Amino acid sequence: MGDWRLSYFFSNAFLGGRFMLFCLLVVNVPGTVYGYIWYGKQLAYTLDTYGPAFLPFVPDSPTASLFFSFFLLLLFKDVNREQGFALPPDKVSLGRGIVEAFAMITSFKYGIWAVAMIWAGAWQGDLVSWQDWMLTISHLGMAAEALLYARFYRFSLGAVLIVGVWALWNDLMDYGAGVFPWLPEALMDDLNVIQWFTVGLSLLGVGIALFLWRRRLSQIKS
Repeated sequence: MGDWRLSYFFSNAFLGGRFMLFCLLVVNVPGTVYGYIWYGKQLAYTLDTYGPAFLPFVPDSPTASLFFSFFLLLLFKDVNREQGFALPPDKVSLGRGIVEAFAMITSFKYGIWAVAMIWAGAWQGDLVSWQDWMLTISHLGMAAEALLYARFYRFSLGAVLIVGVWALWNDLMDYGAGVFPWLPEALMDDLNVIQWFTVGLSLLGVGIALFLWRRRLSQIKS
């Protein structure tokens, strides 16, 4: 008979098991595709107005979930046949580390950001639709999974710094060039506050990643 204690659902055996990894892929992959479709009109507008070089800075949330899906696939590869759950190597390549750091930092950042924008708009009078509820639940899930899988990350300091530079550069392009995700009309007069809120989330995400990297380093040394 299986272990159904609450602690089991936060264990390596459950989170790193094939069943849970598969379930998360089933959620993240279609969500990523839907996200790129959601940004379709803005991508077309950006291509016509700014050019192709600006396209990578537009679909923030689906790109975050895309990288988290890559991370889940890497964990699938690390599933130990005897243990039955993922056992990542102690050290990973810089490329894999960048995938992991990107998945963690941007999933946390845009998971929180999207929910904050939806409900800040609602507070200022924007109508809340069923899609807003769906986006709220899915983006909270993005932020939650980014933190739940903290024990499986193996990114290096270099990977965190590279992704941190990208995250801040993305913010600069969003609010400097004006390719930020389209906002409710009610929030357009709050753009300066939103800009600094976004930068703050980038720094917070990088700070969490640095904390996780430092904690793992101390665990290895001890």
